[in-house]
Amino acid sequence: MRIREFQELIKKLYYEKDLKRGKEKTMLWLIEEMGELAEAVRKNDLNSIREEMADVFAWLVSLANLYDVDLESAVKEKYPGRCIKCGKIPCECDER
Repeated sequence: MRIREFQELIKKLYYEKDLKRGKEKTMLWLIEEMGELAEAVRKNDLNSIREEMADVFAWLVSLANLYDVDLESAVKEKYPGRCIKCGKIPCECDER
C-alpha cells in the first residue's frame, strides 16, 4: 500500500473522530504513541517496536489529514532520492 492509499484509508476510517478530537489532542496522541515506541526500543522488544511504529505512523497520518497535508507528496519533496545536504547516495555528510 502506498502512503497516499494508507492516508486515504485512515481518513475514511477516522477523520470524523479526529476532527472532533482536534489537532492539538491528535498531536498529543501521536506523542503518547512515540513514548510507547521509545519504551519498546528501550526494552528491545521487536514485536512491540513494530506495532508502535505502525501506531506512530497512523497517528502522524491522522494529523496530516487534519492539516490537509498529502504526506506522499511532502516526503517526495523533502527527500528527493538523495541526501538533502550533500546530494549523495549514500549520504557522505559528517556525523552530527
